[in-house]
Amino acid sequence: MRIDFAGRNVLVTGASSGIGAAMAREFASRGAVLYLAARNAERLAGVCAACEALGAKAEALTVDMASEESVDALAAEFGKRGVLLDVIVLNAGISQRALTFETATDVDRKVMETNFFGPVRLVKQLAGQIRGERPVSLAVTTSISGLFGFPLRSAYCASKHALFGFFESLELENPNVRVTFLIPGRINTPISRSAVLGDGSAYAEMDPGQANGMDVDKCARIAVKAISKGTRRKLIGGIELIMVYIKKWCPWLFFKLAGKVSAK
Repeated sequence: MRIDFAGRNVLVTGASSGIGAAMAREFASRGAVLYLAARNAERLAGVCAACEALGAKAEALTVDMASEESVDALAAEFGKRGVLLDVIVLNAGISQRALTFETATDVDRKVMETNFFGPVRLVKQLAGQIRGERPVSLAVTTSISGLFGFPLRSAYCASKHALFGFFESLELENPNVRVTFLIPGRINTPISRSAVLGDGSAYAEMDPGQANGMDVDKCARIAVKAISKGTRRKLIGGIELIMVYIKKWCPWLFFKLAGKVSAK
């Protein structure tokens, strides 16, 4: 049975740009009541304005997913207001552009805190309204890099791999929860610009592969449709998705090709 998002309370993290912002606009076009969370308050305000222009109610909530205190404060807001979330989109994340042995351990931790521990803490802080009989949809933005290792992405791949194990387990324990894993390949977003180098500094470049990726609004339409249908795993992207099938059905070929594919 498909979800009608009209009037439903939807939280989207990482909503200030990229896939999160595009999904916010798509939910807005479907009449959802939006709670948009991200670190960059200025960009977030612009996304809220765009959603309101589409006729939706939208509120900006600042959060740093790498900070336990910030995540706890975000979760507490819904308790204070008595807002029950129908859909929670865990989209915030940070990427990486560095060789494994050239990445400082604290950078590995930063990536894991943002991409894995932040979403985990948020859903645990929201456990009071997630657990029970009321249907709740959780959408988790992972990556095809969460399905296999890839050069220059060791911490990023690890964080995305971990999301599958945690949220599949959560769904199996809670029959009222449906988890949709959104698994994008190369999407035209600025995520590479904010990716971290081995020393933690910003990569600050737009990768050619990213620039030539799927249009972000098309990605958002596919993603929101998948959530509506309750699809458990949805691959989104172009020709790069073939690597998923090569890894599954012909692993020897994957290891021959993966190191030769441009990581940019």
